[in-house]
Amino acid sequence: MKSVLAEKPQEHDVNTGVGDPKAVADGLSDVLADTYRILIKTHIVHWNVEGPMFYAVHNLTETQYEELFAATDVIAERIRALGHLTQMSSAALLSESVIKDVSSPQSAGGMCQNLAEDHNKIAKRLHDLIAAAGDAGDPVTEDLATARSAFHEKAAWMLRSISKS
Repeated sequence: MKSVLAEKPQEHDVNTGVGDPKAVADGLSDVLADTYRILIKTHIVHWNVEGPMFYAVHNLTETQYEELFAATDVIAERIRALGHLTQMSSAALLSESVIKDVSSPQSAGGMCQNLAEDHNKIAKRLHDLIAAAGDAGDPVTEDLATARSAFHEKAAWMLRSISKS
């Protein structure tokens, strides 16, 4: 008898009418990488912000990283629903991100501006995913990507608004 703990994750053919589920899953994988990278970066800003805007930035980033964390599960589960696997290592996952780390301390305004630019990058990738999902006949991923893009565009706006001097 095979051990129930011996099962390994594998890809599956899923026939829901999505024309190119691999391409859509790959786009989702990129967005998952970006979401994790900006989640970490947002949390770092949350911990390190100082100055007169401390309370506002600290609270805003807490709200944002909590939302980003929840989104990672939604995105990863959509990849699995399409029959594909997520990356199996954090290094492989994060390597797909267009978001770059900051290596030295920045002002509160600089941190907010940097995060705003990152949210714009992710929104752009999501717009590309919306188009790819539409071309593949995948309205579920289109809806997910639209909602995620709306979050990132709003987050960028809020961070830009705080970072004005």
